[in-house]
Amino acid sequence: MRDGMPVVVTVREVIDETPTVKTLRFDSEFAIRPGHFCMVWVPGIDEVPMGFSSPGSITVQKVGEATAALTSLTPGDRIGIRGPFGNGFTPNGRVLAIAGGVGVVPLYPLAVNGSVDTFILGARTGTELVFARELSDLTDLKIATDDGTAGYHGFVTGVMDSEIDLLSYDTICVCGPEMMMKGILDRLSDAGIADRGQFSLHRYMKCGVGVCGSCTIDPEGLCVCRDGPVFTGDQIINSEFGTYARDASGQRKRV
Repeated sequence: MRDGMPVVVTVREVIDETPTVKTLRFDSEFAIRPGHFCMVWVPGIDEVPMGFSSPGSITVQKVGEATAALTSLTPGDRIGIRGPFGNGFTPNGRVLAIAGGVGVVPLYPLAVNGSVDTFILGARTGTELVFARELSDLTDLKIATDDGTAGYHGFVTGVMDSEIDLLSYDTICVCGPEMMMKGILDRLSDAGIADRGQFSLHRYMKCGVGVCGSCTIDPEGLCVCRDGPVFTGDQIINSEFGTYARDASGQRKRV
């Protein structure tokens, strides 16, 4: 990023990860730490926050106008990247990573660099498991699907409850739907180890640098883009996390 302006990159490869998820590899690499994100400018459409799945790629699920445009790109197309932004994960000791859906994206680089001992990967159905094959080679992988088509039949929290000794891990890195993460935080809090949790939050963002305030978290006024997106469990245990967020107009909405 130069002077706050996007770096224009060219898409070199588009990889179909699942029926709804694609990885876009581009012709530039960025100095990222696992958990860093970028603001992705889709010319004529919008600018949206995305996690890096590697120094030279983003992995996108088609859920709205901007992501539909991104997943329709082909090699040779160009987009803008502002970033990397955020604080990233800072794991130490024995590490457990837990991801739901495309929440695997910011956690995947942790596994690639050898930082993760055990990985719990969840999705709605087996065909929507992202990076499962790669993670099985890199970590002790445990899978959960809502419909039982792969691995444990149920949520990632069910795997935690039945197969994981939380106290044996020094760091628990988490990303996924907010209510999933809230369930994990509640379990860490009950075990007296909320501070071992590191949670990557997803909130509506306009600027990515802490100016617009659209991603502010009550009651401390922390900005997800500037102070996060990764927060320790003890930072957010008494916040709005898991209760409400804000829409594009700043109005509260239930998560």
